[in-house]
Amino acid sequence: MSDAVPEPSPEGPAETEYDPAGPAPLNVPRTPTGNAEVDEWLERLGDADHLATDGHIEVYEDVHRGLRDALTALDARPGPPAPSPSYDQRAPSPSYGTRS
Repeated sequence: MSDAVPEPSPEGPAETEYDPAGPAPLNVPRTPTGNAEVDEWLERLGDADHLATDGHIEVYEDVHRGLRDALTALDARPGPPAPSPSYDQRAPSPSYGTRS
């Protein structure tokens, strides 16, 4: 076993340099909607936080497409049956001009 201490590198300690043009999280809160599919798409927006600005469009288009499909699926689900008319349309109206 060696008690040797590693030599410091000539470049010095590795520091993360601030890049103002680099990606920065927006930290926009995403409130759950209660619809699992919609919530997944909203969470996908967080992927844009780690991309450069030119990569955002792909995420936004993907999320837009997914949300549009989710809304379209809601329209395709069968809804409640249509209400029946409140009057009987089978019998013709009586003639009021005839007297007996």
